[in-house]
Amino acid sequence: MKPTVTNLKKLEDLFKELAYTVRYEKGNFQSGYCIVEHRNVVVVNKFFDTEGRINTLIDILLNLEVDPLSLADKSREFLQSVIRKAAVVTEET
Repeated sequence: MKPTVTNLKKLEDLFKELAYTVRYEKGNFQSGYCIVEHRNVVVVNKFFDTEGRINTLIDILLNLEVDPLSLADKSREFLQSVIRKAAVVTEET
């Protein structure tokens, strides 16, 4: 996925549709992010550039249990494309 502001916005919108709040703040994150489980809040290191934010949100998304049927068609297609691209990257490494 190209590190563009548009793709970052799409990921943020997907998290919003999944009832997660994405916040960018500073903190002592071991991996660059923190998930507050019971409040559905994702906190990403605010010092990350666009590419770092996108990669972090994708990492989080791949670890969440997501029901694709609960998403709008456009969001479902975007989620599937993210998963496919992540699988290709994993196979290459």
